[in-house]
Amino acid sequence: MRILVDRLNDFLGKQVTVEGWVNSRRDHGGLIFIDLRDHTGIIQLVVTPETEEPFRLAETIRDEFVLKVTGTMREREPDLINPNIPTGKIELVVESLDLLNKSEPLPVNTHDDGEKSSEEMRLKYRYLDLRRPSMQKLLKRRSEFYRFIRNYMYDHNFTEVTTPILANSSPEGARDFLVPSRLHPGKFYALPQAPQQFKQLLMVGGVDKYFQIAPCFRDEDPRADRLYGDFYQLDCEMAFVDSGETVRQEIEPLYTSLATDFAHKKLVMNSKPAEKYIPENSNIPRLPYDFSMETYGVDKPDLRYGMELIDLTESFKTTDFKVFKTECVKAICVKNGASLTRREIDEFTDEAKKLGAGGLAYILYVDGEAKSPIAKFLTDEELNAIKEKTEAEEGDAVFFGADDREKVNKILGQLRISFADHFGLKNPSEIAYCWIIDFPFYEWDDKNRKLDFGHNPFSMPKGGLETLVNAKTDSEKLAIKADQYDMVMNGYEVCSGAVRNYNPEIMYKVFNILGYNNAYVESRFGGMLNAFKFGAPPHAGCAPGLDRIFMVLEGVDNIRDIVAFPKNGSGVDLMMDSPSEVDQIQLEEAHLAIVPEED
Repeated sequence: MRILVDRLNDFLGKQVTVEGWVNSRRDHGGLIFIDLRDHTGIIQLVVTPETEEPFRLAETIRDEFVLKVTGTMREREPDLINPNIPTGKIELVVESLDLLNKSEPLPVNTHDDGEKSSEEMRLKYRYLDLRRPSMQKLLKRRSEFYRFIRNYMYDHNFTEVTTPILANSSPEGARDFLVPSRLHPGKFYALPQAPQQFKQLLMVGGVDKYFQIAPCFRDEDPRADRLYGDFYQLDCEMAFVDSGETVRQEIEPLYTSLATDFAHKKLVMNSKPAEKYIPENSNIPRLPYDFSMETYGVDKPDLRYGMELIDLTESFKTTDFKVFKTECVKAICVKNGASLTRREIDEFTDEAKKLGAGGLAYILYVDGEAKSPIAKFLTDEELNAIKEKTEAEEGDAVFFGADDREKVNKILGQLRISFADHFGLKNPSEIAYCWIIDFPFYEWDDKNRKLDFGHNPFSMPKGGLETLVNAKTDSEKLAIKADQYDMVMNGYEVCSGAVRNYNPEIMYKVFNILGYNNAYVESRFGGMLNAFKFGAPPHAGCAPGLDRIFMVLEGVDNIRDIVAFPKNGSGVDLMMDSPSEVDQIQLEEAHLAIVPEED
């Protein structure tokens, strides 16, 4: 019987058979030592000259050869104990040795120690990279992560239902992956960006609480916290729910237990302004979108640290300092920021300029003075107001933004993140959650000079049909809020959800406002609209992104490291050479032709 390495301590004095890869080989003349590795760990093999055939074979063994070994377990000599591995007190004296397969010299490192191979090489030879113990651990942890989630959903009476992969195109905020139909020339399926329409149809179909760990497909640009092409989310929906808070209360304990019970991390909330938005029955704040943008400059704030944006506009209403004679003046107080060097301040200034700022004004509080190139332009009253409102103390630094409000929030919001990185404020052993609520239903599209959906058009506008009918001007339409909510985790958006629009009349109206007629809505969403005409219940749900949550829980910086077979930063699968060209006959069967690009 094959025995796994992590169980060998139970077999002292017994004959066992183990299988695995050669991690390393050491020839000491009279003895050959081989470290054999499987997915559970490493065991030292001892091959003696007395076993002629195994010893002869052992002399030819190289790293990553695959072996089957039978021998007797014994304790190591005291001076040969290896305290760095769980099996460091035992070794296997080889009696028979079978070579199951050889290995060519490796193009990448399969160990966690030593020089790390480049990401491109690791992805090209991912099947070798997966042999690293850290990758084996992540794969196992991800399996446990899925089991933890499924157990929660089953315990809360959700029914797991799978939905189609070949679906219709729908507006989810990204490009679809299209699949041409061989049987229906000129028509296409789309890989689902999310099972949005199907899960709503399940509510119409009488399913009370649905979930699935759903594959989703979006043709988005890759980045460090987002996979290209396909990713997984916990898709869930609840019938007879007309409040986003009901969904938040249902799913929130899963988030907190994932942090504390699964990842063994500490839940924190270190931003005082957010405390007033924590309800009595929770420890996670519900931050209105407008509050988040004004206080943190982003709609996905990291609450492991404070450093909020402080509005100083009123304090500079009558200022003579031209730079601050603008729509909005805000500041960030950086604790111990006076320790920044001139070069470091210049680097932050360059970042601000790239974001659209003209420069980056600042004050350093050193030796009881406010030291700054701008201090001489400010009155004592203005300097006192800055110190009082930012609560700046000795050793702190205050950085300013002055421009239109949206730009100031954007610039200082990004600098807040950069300051936190610089001063090490992002404790990886801490998890800070918050819900962002009350998103704008519509937003202004500067490029096309028109209104567009702010997020998901299937969300319910707060106030329902009456709010839509009464909104006449663009400003009134932009003031409409969606009953939509995001969960933010350590500065990452990890979940989106909403109360759904289940009323055909409201569905028509939200599109009518943007200039789309009823015929357009019926052509795009006829299946859902027809279903809603037959007694659709109110319903709501959410969809946590599992890849990103797992990345944060495991403290991994690059999301590609927690996926078995990811694509690279350009969306290419280097291992499988995908995407790739296809045969002409395949194109013809799909009724497609490749049109050469014009020079």
